[in-house]
Amino acid sequence: QVQLVESGGGLVQAGGSLRLSCTASRSTFKISAMGWYRQAPGKQRELVARINSGDSTNYADSVKGRFTISRDNAKNTVNLQMNSLKPEDTAVYYCNAVVLTTWGQNLDYWGQGTQVTVSS
Repeated sequence: QVQLVESGGGLVQAGGSLRLSCTASRSTFKISAMGWYRQAPGKQRELVARINSGDSTNYADSVKGRFTISRDNAKNTVNLQMNSLKPEDTAVYYCNAVVLTTWGQNLDYWGQGTQVTVSS
């Protein structure tokens, strides 16, 4: 089982920046991808950004050019640098890790969530 510990959320004014970090505990299996999702009140959880073991990335269209995801494989850490924040970025942000077992199953693990609030 993998535990994810998040940090870095908070309150910021529109146009400001925040940096989220997530560290995964040691895993028996390879962590194939790590990423960030968010969920705003009354909305479904959505992908924000994801980075794979080969460092390829995916971003939601709404954050492209403003957010940057990075990963330190040696430390099992993923970071999300969020710039030019907008009120619509307000949500609970969840760290996600996908673990690939030796029998080929992908297992999802989630952090506890960290609140990001952007005031106008």
